[in-house]
Amino acid sequence: MYGPNHRWIVLSLGVAAQASFSAMFSGLPVTGITMRADYHLSTAQLGLVLGCLGLGVAISEIAWGLLTDKYGDRRILLTGLISTGTLMALMALVPVRSMAALAACMLAAGALGGSVNGSSGRAVMTWFADGRRGFAMSVRQTAIPVGGALGVALLPWLAGAYGFALVYGVLAGFCLLTAAATWRWLPATEAGAVIRERAGSPLRRWDVWRLALATALLTVPQFAVLSFSSIFLHDVKGEGVALASLIVLIAQLGGGAARVWTGRLSDRGGDRRTWIKGIGVLIAVVMAGAAVLTHAPTPLTVAALALGGLLANAWHGLAYTEIAVMAGPGREGAALGLEGTTLFAAGFLTPVLIPVVLVATSSWTVVWALAALAPLLAVPLAPGSRRRPAVAEARA
Repeated sequence: MYGPNHRWIVLSLGVAAQASFSAMFSGLPVTGITMRADYHLSTAQLGLVLGCLGLGVAISEIAWGLLTDKYGDRRILLTGLISTGTLMALMALVPVRSMAALAACMLAAGALGGSVNGSSGRAVMTWFADGRRGFAMSVRQTAIPVGGALGVALLPWLAGAYGFALVYGVLAGFCLLTAAATWRWLPATEAGAVIRERAGSPLRRWDVWRLALATALLTVPQFAVLSFSSIFLHDVKGEGVALASLIVLIAQLGGGAARVWTGRLSDRGGDRRTWIKGIGVLIAVVMAGAAVLTHAPTPLTVAALALGGLLANAWHGLAYTEIAVMAGPGREGAALGLEGTTLFAAGFLTPVLIPVVLVATSSWTVVWALAALAPLLAVPLAPGSRRRPAVAEARA
């Protein structure tokens, strides 16, 4: 019924699903100044509320991955998009009054929306052969910074001008429109239609865990820049939200372009693990520069944070492709769920721990230095290079 070219429609749906979730996940933190004022939060409370988005994804990702392998990507993707859109619509209609209620809603939004990561990834892996997967998965992962850029450009303005009810309403619209497109054009691919390898669950393999844990460390600078660049520039440099939005936009859009570039290069025979390690070293160097430039003229500090955020966005497609290939056919959902769990656990811990570091040291230099240390530790933790089939064989 569906020809081979339908894979591009499947990829487009995966992009739309990821972008819908990312607009929420990346856009809401940049509303931090307005959120802190409107909900009467302290900086520590704001960090906890924003961290709950990542925590919700982290505690649900493996379960969503296992359910995707069992019931198929279409069912799980629709479930996640519709439930997340419904939650956002309820938040738009029923005002949230307390910090605890807001944190609970963010936790639920992360837990429900996190379903799109494994399910859309499994759909792409099913429709693309290995010689094209690096590019395809990188395009899908590019939807995260692109959707995030949309959220960053739109949500702070909506929050400041019209309030958070409209913010949540717009996010609900993104999710529900994508759900309608998914219902229409994503074919059902049941788990039984894919032959599973006889190898055991990827959740029992140390090399899979090593990659997932290493990439969690690589994402610490990304969440640090995303969650606290606006607070840092406001409190230290006296700047408004516009400059912080510029940092995040550069990091997201530039990182998205870098994902596609590295994914395409990996399809031409490059080793994905070597690329991941090399990018980790670059992130560490640039974030160390940001630490040194904390009290330098603002343009220098902004440039370092933007470049650090860009590099911290560049490796995601490689990591998601590699861990799914390591898992084997029929096991991709579980592996992608593990990857999402560790990444979003870092997404929870990073904004929660940064205020603790600030209270203990009163130093943003220490914050950015720790953001540089995390990717440096990831380099030896990531598994070593492996031989891949020749490009011609892989594409065949």
